Amino acid sequence: MLKFEWRLQKLLDLKLKQEQALRAELIAVTEQAVALRGQILMERTLLRQRLSEAERLPAVERMARQEFVLHYSQVTETAIRGMEQKLDQLEMVRRNKIQEILTVRKFRKGLEKLRARAQEEFELEQQRQDQKQTDDRNTIGYARRIMQPA
Repeated sequence: MLKFEWRLQKLLDLKLKQEQALRAELIAVTEQAVALRGQILMERTLLRQRLSEAERLPAVERMARQEFVLHYSQVTETAIRGMEQKLDQLEMVRRNKIQEILTVRKFRKGLEKLRARAQEEFELEQQRQDQKQTDDRNTIGYARRIMQPA
């Protein structure tokens, strides 16, 4: 019996590897975004803590400390805005990666369906050929029995 070989198998394998590579890239981008979100959250928490600490100080120390904290908060907010812009860029890259993965997956699924159909057709053709060979053998055997004198 013949072995099923599909002409587009290498393309299917390539698309599978491409999808896996894109998934790995998506995971890396997602991890970067999560780390950046954590960093933004940490900076905001530290800023709130410093403001609340300054509010608890006696009136004399509070004014100087609040001035320092407000100056620090402007610098921190600028840094946070920069991180948020970077986060927006990462989210855009992440959405693009997801779209690429979906496109490759759709193409791969289409190839898998074509492969399944081709394999079914191959197996049906093999069954037809096997049946034809069996019929031919039976016909030849019957003809030999008829042709032989009893």
